[in-house]
Amino acid sequence: MRPDLPSGTVTFLFTDVEGSTRLLHELGPESYGAALGEHRRLLRDAVAASGGVEVDTQGDAFFVAFPTAEAAATAALATSEALGAGPIRVRIGLHTGVPTVTDEGYVGLDVHRAARIAALGHGGQILVSPTTAPLLDTATTLRDLGQHRLKDFDGLVRLSQLGDGEFSPLRTPGSVDLPTPATAFVGREGELFAAVSLVYERDPRVLTILGPGGTGKTRFAIELARLLAEDADGGTVFVSLAPLRDPALVRSAISDSLGAAAPDVAAIAARVADRRTHVVCDNVEQLLPAAAGPLSELAAAVPALRLIVTSREALRVQGETELDLPPLDSEEAVVLFCERARAVRPDVSASETVTRLCERLDRLPLALELAAARTKLLPPELLLERLGGRLDLLKGTRDADERHATLRATIAWSHDLLDDDERRLFAQLAVFRGGCTLESAEAVCEAKLDTLASLLDKSLLRRRTGRLGEERFWMLETIREFAAEQLEEAEDAAEIRRRHAVRMLEIARSARLTKEETEADVNVVLAERDDLRGALDWAEENDPVFGLELAVALQAFWNSATPEGGMRRLDALLERAGPISPHLRADVLCVYAGAADLAGEDELARETSEESLGLYRELGDVQGVATIEHMLAVAAWRQEDWPRMRELTESSMAHAHGKFFNIEISGYWLLGQLALADGDLEAAMRLTRQSADGARATGWTWWESGQLHELLMLAIRAGDLDEAEQEGLAALRIEIEQENRLWALYTIAGLAQVALGRGDLERAGVLWGAAEAEGGRLPRWPNERTRRGGALLDQDDPDFTAAYETGRLLDIWDAAAAALGD
Repeated sequence: MRPDLPSGTVTFLFTDVEGSTRLLHELGPESYGAALGEHRRLLRDAVAASGGVEVDTQGDAFFVAFPTAEAAATAALATSEALGAGPIRVRIGLHTGVPTVTDEGYVGLDVHRAARIAALGHGGQILVSPTTAPLLDTATTLRDLGQHRLKDFDGLVRLSQLGDGEFSPLRTPGSVDLPTPATAFVGREGELFAAVSLVYERDPRVLTILGPGGTGKTRFAIELARLLAEDADGGTVFVSLAPLRDPALVRSAISDSLGAAAPDVAAIAARVADRRTHVVCDNVEQLLPAAAGPLSELAAAVPALRLIVTSREALRVQGETELDLPPLDSEEAVVLFCERARAVRPDVSASETVTRLCERLDRLPLALELAAARTKLLPPELLLERLGGRLDLLKGTRDADERHATLRATIAWSHDLLDDDERRLFAQLAVFRGGCTLESAEAVCEAKLDTLASLLDKSLLRRRTGRLGEERFWMLETIREFAAEQLEEAEDAAEIRRRHAVRMLEIARSARLTKEETEADVNVVLAERDDLRGALDWAEENDPVFGLELAVALQAFWNSATPEGGMRRLDALLERAGPISPHLRADVLCVYAGAADLAGEDELARETSEESLGLYRELGDVQGVATIEHMLAVAAWRQEDWPRMRELTESSMAHAHGKFFNIEISGYWLLGQLALADGDLEAAMRLTRQSADGARATGWTWWESGQLHELLMLAIRAGDLDEAEQEGLAALRIEIEQENRLWALYTIAGLAQVALGRGDLERAGVLWGAAEAEGGRLPRWPNERTRRGGALLDQDDPDFTAAYETGRLLDIWDAAAAALGD
């Protein structure tokens, strides 16, 4: 038993801040926090002066015990007076009883009765129970407020008001009639604050919370309604519309929940009168559009009524404000998963595996909760391995809502509400792995604008801005998996996949990444990367010759982003394609040789280049010959075979002169390297600058970034560190935009040399550590390390070493952001 707590006959004082949510919105977090702190100080001073003992504090509420009723009344009056001038107004309840005292504090009905009394009051008001009133001094001002019902207690209780203040009638007892979820609400603080702000600023008659199945709309609406309940003096009720199929029953369901005399607008209006009343209407989508009319009519006819609606589709009525509920953010998703999982497997904790698991589940609350329940059988590592069939893997408990028992049932609930055109387009859009533009949806699926808009409205499709500033339509992966099953069963599935592949070839060619082009734009390919891979997967099984054409169109992508991936793709396609035309074979070998060169497969690159060169010569393809000669010149440069390099470079540029600008532009760099080998640094810088300027002028930004990097290295040789850093940062910005990990690695290593030259050991160590960690995963790095590292290789200063170890923990893009000061 706590020795400091009064025992025997005790008077409890409960306090609660009125309108705390509104105050938080009006004052802002910082000012509200300061006001709350002052409120606590004043209240504790008044309690201490009257001999009270603080039993518990939760948020802005206090629970205090006094040995006498008079002491409690004195503290209540002092608190009310002290807070009178401030922004915070506190409602106070006093009740006297004989509770049981334990080690944890007080237990018994008297504690709950005191809390319920306080909850009925208004800010600045002090309510007194019938057991406390007779114990107060006869001179104390008490006003009889009549008999009232306390929530969760039978019968009526006569209450009094301490002091002579004027207040509205007491708050309706039991006015918050919302379901009590079995688990705590996790995350969504930002969305809740935004929703509360939306309500206070716009005061919408209808607030519709939108999102796909499993987003947590119902749980969010309940929590929002609880936060807003202080403003609902007419009460807050919850109406589940999921079981209904007849829109005519909507008004009856609302009427029953409010206790109206009849299921019509007049009776509901009479019941609500001028008291602000909140009604949560959960799961309206299956009743639309027919249910929109009755709900709109009700909201317009009863000014004090506010509807909080959850739906996968907006009502599209006057007075409606839409709130699109996104998936949880990454941190919230991990917290939710771990909290739910620990109920069945206590050793689950946040980890990289859990983070990846949450991402694979689209950070959908329902998916996370179902996965957490599965950890009783499978730890997160095994769950992640088995997520390919997530729709069936994730099942709920026996008492789960039928609609939420599995992810499949949740999505099927929305799918069943679609018409035939919507179902057809929904299935066909699953062919896009990474989403699509309107143009692609029209080309592949013959999408109609109205049908596309309807899927957006029903939260089965989402919209975002792509990396090129274009508008893209996409599905959460859990939804796309369901749609893909529908596509698999469709009669036109093969035709849709073929159209998708054709569309990807069109996009790849529009990026101009082949040997014939100069105005290459890798970003076009990066925006469609997932779908290009999907088209290659399809081609490997269905049309490998088409796949080779697509792989050739992606030449610069393989060479800059994933050379090993390009080689694997080409190997698989060549194996399946059988005999192909000499020209296609020459192009394929050209692409393969470039990828092999960057992957460090020098001998394979040389052999493949020679074979491609022979084919181009037989075909009389001058551009092909020039391209391969340039590639062989680069190989000779790496081997420091200067005579062969010069011969191949001059021949390549002679073939390209005035006709093939990309080969001519890149040839200037080779000439610059030859000048450098001859000891002419000034000529090397001039020729490399000519290559960079030519690339910029023709829009060949991929090559431009490489030349800017070369200028960085040449400026270091010249001792001009300012110039070196300027060129390096410019190169890095392009490499980040184009996700060119290889060249970003080289540039970061160069910037580390610049930092070392300036004596900035910490920056040099971090950047070089990140470069070493990334380079260690590349086959060519051992040969490149000396050139890229320079004086960095000899550093053993403790500050440099410590920073180096920190840098090794960074991903290359984190290091790039650090280099740019981001």
